[in-house]
Amino acid sequence: MMTNESEKSPAEFVCGWGSAFVNITVTFPINKVMFRQQLFGVRTFAALRQLQTEGLTHLYRGFFPPLIQKTASMTLMFGMYYKCRNHLNKQHPEGSVIFHSVIAASFAGALEALLLPFERIQVLMQDKNYNHRFSNARHAARELRSIYGVTEFYRGSSAILLRNCGSNILFFLVRDYVMDTLPPPDTVLERTTQDFICGAALGASLSTLFYPVNVVKVKMQSKVGGKFEGLLHTLRVVQEERNHSLRKLFRGVHINFTRSFLSWGIVNATYEFLMVHLFHRSSRRGNLVDT
Repeated sequence: MMTNESEKSPAEFVCGWGSAFVNITVTFPINKVMFRQQLFGVRTFAALRQLQTEGLTHLYRGFFPPLIQKTASMTLMFGMYYKCRNHLNKQHPEGSVIFHSVIAASFAGALEALLLPFERIQVLMQDKNYNHRFSNARHAARELRSIYGVTEFYRGSSAILLRNCGSNILFFLVRDYVMDTLPPPDTVLERTTQDFICGAALGASLSTLFYPVNVVKVKMQSKVGGKFEGLLHTLRVVQEERNHSLRKLFRGVHINFTRSFLSWGIVNATYEFLMVHLFHRSSRRGNLVDT
């Protein structure tokens, strides 16, 4: 058994990176189908036909921006949340643990928003309207910067801050509670299954809750040049385009739910697996495991 003495341990950062790497590699094609539904409001089979028409060479087009962004994002999300929360608990032991968790989750979410340029490029790479304008992610980034300036990378920042901070708060509050109350597993398979189901159910639920925010974010980021439109204005535009139909606003949500269920199940299970087998620690009550 290892002692848990150093707050400088890279455990949460390393495991956050590893969980994101496994997740994005597995789920990228599913995410691309959902993206087309969010942007164009088409049904699943129509989105699949778009990808089929474009061919396999375009299936992983735009893969590297989300790979870089997601690995960095998960590193910050898990690493900075636990580092900030532990610091607050240590410096202000009289304070509410829940309040410290909310502050830490918001802080981690705000830091994740610094990675917005990667998400911005990913949107352009997956939008078929830019297939012939941008040859690759590097070309898109170079053109945005040279023609429109650095600020062009930060379209949709209000939507991303709302999504990141809101979902982080709910994710960690519920996750911490569930991980503390899960029954002790007897085998590695049982532990991994518990971790997968915990992450999958929580991630899918929160992703569905914030789905309209992501729809608006995609709409904001699919525009190149011109005036920056706000969150509420873009929401009204999307509603008008979809005839003020709530059902159409949630078009693609079933794909999103499936992707998020698989994605966050992989993230949570991989994160905990790496924590246990690399650092002999766990997010469960007690934080330490026998080896």
